[in-house]
Amino acid sequence: MKETVSALKLKTEQSVLYSRKGNVGFITFNRPHRLNAINEGFLDDFMAALIKAMQDDEAVTVIMTGAGRSFCAGEDLKETSSGKSFEKWIKEADKLQDVQRLTLRLNKPLIGMVRGYAVGGGCEFALSCDFRVADETAKFGFPETGIGLTITQAGTKLLSQIVGLGKAKELAFTGEFIDASEALRIGMVNYVFPAAELEEKTLAICETIGKRSPLSLRLTRSAIDQGLHCSFEQILEIEAAHLMAVGGGGNEKTFLERRMKEHGMKKD
Repeated sequence: MKETVSALKLKTEQSVLYSRKGNVGFITFNRPHRLNAINEGFLDDFMAALIKAMQDDEAVTVIMTGAGRSFCAGEDLKETSSGKSFEKWIKEADKLQDVQRLTLRLNKPLIGMVRGYAVGGGCEFALSCDFRVADETAKFGFPETGIGLTITQAGTKLLSQIVGLGKAKELAFTGEFIDASEALRIGMVNYVFPAAELEEKTLAICETIGKRSPLSLRLTRSAIDQGLHCSFEQILEIEAAHLMAVGGGGNEKTFLERRMKEHGMKKD
């Protein structure tokens, strides 16, 4: 009993949690009392959760979300206002960027499930996902220029890639927040669902993806991401290498045989 209570206490105290439902992993920001705002402990727990997700062979897809009524409200300004040394700012910047590196290297599709605020660093976390779904309460934005901070986690690049250069500069310069319908219009999110249906609809998307080959998904994710920075010839070489990996390694045959067995089909 003591171990159970201790485990529950530890889970409550962790700022970011990792769990799994079936073949869907969940990375959940767990500071609802601060709208899941970022502090040093949050970043440590986030990196630990990302590593767990990466190492979880049972998870085909991963959902990133926030507990309570917010995805992530960015920097915890209550802690920032109390003062940070230059060394602490350097340490935090390093951790923020390490989080982004781990996120972008995740070996499976990552879906951002957004309710409430996804602003500042929280918006960058959402943008680092492969795509995003939101409910009607979602708000996105970059308030950094209004509070004397800057975008830190490659958000300037990700935002430009997703919504285009002009819109990215407008959002970053003005600091204005946009709602879910505008985020959908400009391509920042793929779907907007009613709040009561958000998790159900997101899991349905994961169920569709989860029927695909995990290795093929991993290589396809990698090829799309690398293709943004490669020449045409380079991406052709990458795709050819991936085809040899799945074909030469027998992945296609093994996966198709498993799917046929699941559906009660027999080979001719």
